[in-house]
Amino acid sequence: MSETQPSIGELLTATVPMVRTLNLEYVETSAEHAVLRLPDQPEFGNHVGGPHAGAMFTLAESASGAIVLAAFGDQLSRAVPLPVHAEIDFKKVAKGVVTATARLGRPVAEVIAELDEGRRPDFPIHVAITREDGAVTGEMTVIWTLRPQS
Repeated sequence: MSETQPSIGELLTATVPMVRTLNLEYVETSAEHAVLRLPDQPEFGNHVGGPHAGAMFTLAESASGAIVLAAFGDQLSRAVPLPVHAEIDFKKVAKGVVTATARLGRPVAEVIAELDEGRRPDFPIHVAITREDGAVTGEMTVIWTLRPQS
């Protein structure tokens, strides 16, 4: 029987306590795209019966982090990925299950080329948060960097 590598979702679920706390579900993960779901859980609700803003922020940031690991995981021996700025806009009331769909805002090769040049590349990841009817309830942009190891 051969052992398989854990998926990015399995890895992050095992190593990031907030992922487990919120019961985030990794639906899809690649170097350019990630989809995570936050189940409807009353214990993480807000005053209007939807998910708390902090839970939605964590969902979106976790989706961005999944892309970072998928796209740049092979660079971890020489650079530390760090979020440096995040901005979130809440558009509509979220109710029930919410899903974060994240997209990398720069080509992977371009970011790695900057790292190869000895620079500290910054790159955006854009996230849309939707409810089950498809309505966008929030949008977030996280600026990440790859800080070269010293």
